[in-house]
Amino acid sequence: MNLKEIEKVVASLQSHLFRNSNAFSVGMLKSHFKGAGLQFKEHQVYNPGDDVRFIDWKLSAKTNTTFVKTFEEERNVEIYILLDISATMMMGYKGISKLQAAIEIICLVYLLAEKSKDKVSVLICANETKILPLVSGQEGIILLVSQLQKLDVLTDKGLVNFAFETNEAIDEKKQMSHLKSLVAKGKQVIVLTDLQRFGSLETLNKLLYRKNMHCFVLESPLDNARKLPYTLLATRAGKKKMIRANSQKNEQGLKGRFKKLRVKERYLENFIREML
Repeated sequence: MNLKEIEKVVASLQSHLFRNSNAFSVGMLKSHFKGAGLQFKEHQVYNPGDDVRFIDWKLSAKTNTTFVKTFEEERNVEIYILLDISATMMMGYKGISKLQAAIEIICLVYLLAEKSKDKVSVLICANETKILPLVSGQEGIILLVSQLQKLDVLTDKGLVNFAFETNEAIDEKKQMSHLKSLVAKGKQVIVLTDLQRFGSLETLNKLLYRKNMHCFVLESPLDNARKLPYTLLATRAGKKKMIRANSQKNEQGLKGRFKKLRVKERYLENFIREML
């Protein structure tokens, strides 16, 4: 794996993120994912309007100046993101696939997590499940891109490999069990999917009522096709493969909280807006 080529891809990704997310805000994570508590930061001279509950009376008495204590949030939030890589995630709008949108969202979370002092792990659900270690910032993006290239999901230039052979016969119960465990432990969980991989929504529905579970359903124009279910004929490695999907039926089966992200819209800004 050529690290310099990966770094070029990462630099290009970051440039794209900052160019296409005007609402880029570290406040997204701080406001939505709460830390463990508050820790003392420093003393400041009291100004009218400061909370009198935080006046340090002992220090004020010694110095004849009124001081207040200031605090900062103790950040130790762990964010786990499930990246669904299925055949229908390759669909999109004007060259932007649902999978590309999901990858860009993850990269954005990596960058925000570095500023808010949080950590991110990605569960790559392709033909097998790969769990990346908890990191943040550019280190996380490099780790994600290199792993997706190893799996042949991304090309050497960082583009989605539409010839990637997806195996739809995955262990769905194992993935749901892992998500259930993370949510139960109080971890912040983000799911990026188009729901086509999930045959049963029973476990997912139960998790969607938890405040630390955040499900985003990615949509392309084809997902709202009037004639449902639709059928795609994909040619890969000289073989033809039929792909059937019914997004609307799956969405109707969801009973808890979930949000839609449409790839034909400004999905990065919409993601931030939903998380604020």
